[in-house]
Amino acid sequence: MSLLSYSFPDHGRVTISLCPFRPPMLPTESLIQVSAPVIEPNAPGADADVLAETREAIATAALSFSIKVLTVNIHKGFTFFNRKFILHELREAVRTVGADVVFLQEVTGTHARHENKVANYPATPHYEFLADSIWPQFAYGRNAVYTNGHHGNAVLSKFPIVSFENRDVSISGPERRGLLHCVLQIPGRETTVHAICVHLGLAESHRLKQLHMLCDMVHKDIAPSAPVIVAGDFNDWRLRAHDVLKQGAGMHEVFVQATGKAARTFPARFPVLRLDRIYVRNAIGHAPVVLPPKPWSHLSDHAPLAAEIEI
Repeated sequence: MSLLSYSFPDHGRVTISLCPFRPPMLPTESLIQVSAPVIEPNAPGADADVLAETREAIATAALSFSIKVLTVNIHKGFTFFNRKFILHELREAVRTVGADVVFLQEVTGTHARHENKVANYPATPHYEFLADSIWPQFAYGRNAVYTNGHHGNAVLSKFPIVSFENRDVSISGPERRGLLHCVLQIPGRETTVHAICVHLGLAESHRLKQLHMLCDMVHKDIAPSAPVIVAGDFNDWRLRAHDVLKQGAGMHEVFVQATGKAARTFPARFPVLRLDRIYVRNAIGHAPVVLPPKPWSHLSDHAPLAAEIEI
């Protein structure tokens, strides 16, 4: 425990005690618990406005916490043009980011042909292989189903996933898309965080309909005061999603908020298109970053995005 003292002219001295609060599975620096201010008995009566502001600041600090998130399209564990299987290298790279919650697109659930022909192909679904012992909680939403297997979106979490739903937002034709909605429980907190992993269609008309479906999900299924993080591959090269999600769901994109523009992420070697995003509601994005070409341009055709999200 440590003590901080603040002196106010003509009003005495306020002493605040700070105690580290370390719930399971949470980064030590993410949360602090702050005790109520202690007024020294011999201090003159402190100004009521000063005390009220102090208590409000303490309450805000005690209630806030941050989550580090990562989003990446892993291209089913293969390099560009499917030349080499690199899921093992990808797992090590994802680990080094140290994210609390990982949003994955194009994750293989199973593929019978690859299991028999590709060296070092995992016997477990790829989301389980990537989660390993680092992310004890994971959810998978199967979207595309074919003769040899299926793939979709996944969320890996250091926090308990209390429920999840994979909402089918496919429009027409063979292209299958889904919104994977997970509800995360933060240990030691009453707050639940809603994490939605997104991979939208290639056709703009499909994307616009899917964006409105996403707005409907946020509007109808999530409480207005609840924190929401939506991340993934939006395929939105014409940048239509910002206005749709702002007007329809009250969401803003963390790179746009920080720099004025969405991040360039595709193709990973020489990013030109701004396809991948992290949107939030009732939360603040801090230090958003496009992860560097080395090693990521070798591991995915999309540059991954990471950010600290303050709830």
